[in-house]
Amino acid sequence: MEGFALFMVALVSMGITNLAMVPEKTSRNVSAMYVLGDSSVDCGSNTLFYPIIHLNLSLLPCNGSNSILLPYLLAKKMGLPYAEPFYTQNGTIDGLLNGVNYGAAHATILSPTSLGHQSLNHQLRQVFETVQLLELQLGHESSRHFIRSSLFYLAFGKDDYIDLFLRNFSGVMAEYNGPQFAEILVNQMVHAVMNLYDMNVRKVVLMGILPLGCAPSLLFQWHIDDATGCVEMINEVVLRYNVLLEKSIVRLNEELPDAHLVFCDLYQGVKKIITFPHFFGFEDAKNACCGLGLYGAEIGCVTSDIACNTVSANVWWDLYNPTPKVNSLLAESTWSGQQLLSNICRPTTIRGLV
Repeated sequence: MEGFALFMVALVSMGITNLAMVPEKTSRNVSAMYVLGDSSVDCGSNTLFYPIIHLNLSLLPCNGSNSILLPYLLAKKMGLPYAEPFYTQNGTIDGLLNGVNYGAAHATILSPTSLGHQSLNHQLRQVFETVQLLELQLGHESSRHFIRSSLFYLAFGKDDYIDLFLRNFSGVMAEYNGPQFAEILVNQMVHAVMNLYDMNVRKVVLMGILPLGCAPSLLFQWHIDDATGCVEMINEVVLRYNVLLEKSIVRLNEELPDAHLVFCDLYQGVKKIITFPHFFGFEDAKNACCGLGLYGAEIGCVTSDIACNTVSANVWWDLYNPTPKVNSLLAESTWSGQQLLSNICRPTTIRGLV
């Protein structure tokens, strides 16, 4: 498999079990945080050959550190260690107990169309391997309790719309309409939640997709800049996915005993920032901080050396990803439900979940 399988075989052959104790919980009622997703959760350190891939795609999804991304900001609020990338794990139980980031800078819900992409199912297989190893080392009851008290964070869908929809809009529209495509994606996310539930996962946060029609790359590709400053036709398509995903989460919360699922509406949060940028302390809601040409989107962020001088003045960092300041606002809002962007997580805040 991917390193863990060989390690597990070695453990079994040595007859080693229960080598580690489950660490004490933090002051919050959560043991660890496990992260799945796309460039919103990974800067490229968890994607094999990413230094080559991202140069070809002209995309550097953050300015050098995963610590500025939303799940890491939330981990800090929970008093948890940062979840280290899956591919940096050395097979020790201590590393797994601190949480794992399975995310990849390019990750889709559906099967990837490029070798540079990972799929949701690929990351779920990595989670399954982790759960198996935890059970092997901790025993069934201890591992079950640990997983049930851990938080799983899922952020997918953006790359599906970019790669499978927006870059070939007419082609996909010939096969699916907007609602049909959204339904396919949401069905896969529901299937993923059910798989996690079968692994004893009970606390799950699912992030909605940002308003991609406002992202610099889409403004450049579509050459549309209406009164809203966004390509609203694209936003309507993305919004359909978010609405369906939230409805599915409501249903799953009713159907799955002891499940605690939360949907965070990042679309509405970021849209509010873009609509009232000066109110939130931003000067530029259209141009990428790191990129060249019109909207900073003709040549993407191939190196942080071309980034703007005042990152905090921009809403967008690169082609599709927000700046650390936006992530900080979203972290506070998803955590507490207060501040400037209220009620974007439902049915409760992340603090209420943990």
